[in-house]
Amino acid sequence: MNRFFCQASDITGDKIIIGDKEEAHHIKNVLKLKEGERVTVFDEQGNEYACIIAGVGNKIYLGIKNKTASGRKEEKIKLTVACAIPKKSGMDDIVDKLVQLGVYRIIPLKTERTVVKLDKQKAALRLIRWKKIALSASKQSQRNNLAIIEPVKAFDEVIALSSAFDLKLIPHLLGARQGLKEILNSSKPRNNILVLIGPEGDFSDREIDLAMDAGFIPVTLGDLVLRVDTAAIALASCIKLYAHD
Repeated sequence: MNRFFCQASDITGDKIIIGDKEEAHHIKNVLKLKEGERVTVFDEQGNEYACIIAGVGNKIYLGIKNKTASGRKEEKIKLTVACAIPKKSGMDDIVDKLVQLGVYRIIPLKTERTVVKLDKQKAALRLIRWKKIALSASKQSQRNNLAIIEPVKAFDEVIALSSAFDLKLIPHLLGARQGLKEILNSSKPRNNILVLIGPEGDFSDREIDLAMDAGFIPVTLGDLVLRVDTAAIALASCIKLYAHD
């Protein structure tokens, strides 16, 4: 069954009005859904609604037949991934895959060796696109709780807000590093995790020192050098698997 997203503010009583132009266009002109057809809708609070289409036009009118309140348990581990922005459309794929993996928050990261340079206008447009990709990935994976997609942040900004996390990891290529498995097998509580993913040229020495001074643990992802997208997906997969052991 087709699944769509709406804001809680779009819901009044037993009715939902989807006014978002792109969502309405998709329902009407791409999927060509008609009155009387059944669809599923979820809101940003994780509630799910079984609906019947009551009207199709510039807006989509739905009648709610059943509501399932958000019954999902709080995530055992909330994972935030701050990932250096790779070339071309690589960040699009990273957002898509990390949302499917259940990552709680994604921060596009600007580091000293990040090749992609975004001015304020381009960064704002990219953020809009990444949020749309995250929403699409949530629909596809039947995830009700939407991932938080942050605006682009500089490396130093992320370090400054890192005190709120109880485990902070920085994978990099050289020097003394620990294995991910031994860290995750520790008996210490690991409920709120922040991971930094560097650019193709790795983090600078200054960035690594700054992170370690802030309590980040250097980790290795093995003997092979991974691309940014591969490293982000591999690390998130490992941590989410550990969360469900």
